[in-house]
Amino acid sequence: MELLERKLPFLNTLLKGVGQIMLQENSLTGLLFLLGIFYGSILMGLGAVLAVLAGTLTAKVLRYDKKETEQGLYGFSAALVGVALILFFKPVIITWIAIVIGSALATIIQHWCIVKKIPVFTLPFVLVTWTFIYIFHHIYPIAAPELLTAETHITNDFTFALRGYGEVIFQGSAISGIIFFIAVFINSPISALYGIAGAILAATISALFSAPTEAIEMGLFSYNAVLCAIVFAGDKPKDGAWAAVAVILSVFIAFLMNKFNFIQLTFPFVAATCITLAVKNLNIKQRLEQTITD
Repeated sequence: MELLERKLPFLNTLLKGVGQIMLQENSLTGLLFLLGIFYGSILMGLGAVLAVLAGTLTAKVLRYDKKETEQGLYGFSAALVGVALILFFKPVIITWIAIVIGSALATIIQHWCIVKKIPVFTLPFVLVTWTFIYIFHHIYPIAAPELLTAETHITNDFTFALRGYGEVIFQGSAISGIIFFIAVFINSPISALYGIAGAILAATISALFSAPTEAIEMGLFSYNAVLCAIVFAGDKPKDGAWAAVAVILSVFIAFLMNKFNFIQLTFPFVAATCITLAVKNLNIKQRLEQTITD
């Protein structure tokens, strides 16, 4: 992909923006993510392309830090907005306009958080998508697509872990999940394996607490865990311990949101990861202070 970076730098930036959905600064990863999205839904693929384009152009027009832009940091929340709005609403003209506006807003929020050094991950996507869901349900109603009510065929095997990968970008197909797994593995094998482990752990906990079997097998209790595990992926035992803490937290936050009928998106991932990072950093700070005192 070095050739792409030299010859087509803007395309390289767009693909890195898609790759950053799972924290991978890799244009090949982003390309495979797009392939997996298009496999599941051509319209969602188009939504992702339009959104990452709108988000990245917003960053360029507003003269955000060039390095941050080239790393794809202003593309991933935007891309998720594009896919989500196509998932939740029919692809009428107002939905496409909302994708452009929502992607720009997500980019602006992301920049503000980066400047303030607030680790929010995909929270801008969550906030923007919640806002448009409210608007399109209560202020300017747009019907949901048939996709949301379509029957999903599931099997009782470990494909739920792959579907967990797929559901990170709203794809219920195990094939899309395999493509996403390979995409992450290409850039970071340990992150990819952590993601699978996180999905399995989340599904196991969900089953122990009597979550609906169909939802577990569809990966709906695993996708936030995949992201949590990737954030804390590392080659030390303590990395696995922190990943497990974040995964467990994400499952219980998802349970709580389900109880009150909140649309989850990736909020359980964001909340669980931020809480775990805060505890981890506090733990490190206390140990440093203890070392200095001793």
